[in-house]
Amino acid sequence: MAKPGLDGHDRGAKTIARALRDAGFEVIYTGLHQSIDTIVGAAVDEGVDVVGISVLSGAHLSYTRELRSRMDESGLTEVPIVVGGIIPPADVATLLEQGASEVFPPNTNLLEIPERIRRILPTTVGDEP
Repeated sequence: MAKPGLDGHDRGAKTIARALRDAGFEVIYTGLHQSIDTIVGAAVDEGVDVVGISVLSGAHLSYTRELRSRMDESGLTEVPIVVGGIIPPADVATLLEQGASEVFPPNTNLLEIPERIRRILPTTVGDEP
């Protein structure tokens, strides 16, 4: 989970990280003000199963497009991207076209997020033992 760019608000990202941990996922939160290259580098280094970004700044379209491109260049073509934050309903289809596998706009039910992420994973990552 990462916060790209200059957006300095991460309460939502931390809430999602906690919900995913509670659901059995291992979550690596890279923190605020991350570049796309740093996010991709962390994904490669950690061997992640999914990359999540939280965007409140309105730059979700450009970040998603760039993230998918850089992940593909780094060999992470099969790793899904999930995007959350202040996402207008009109942008959801575009994000999916740009390579996001799931989009979580405001007021997404916190309990449904882990299940939706499990559905996009090729394995049973995140299942409780």
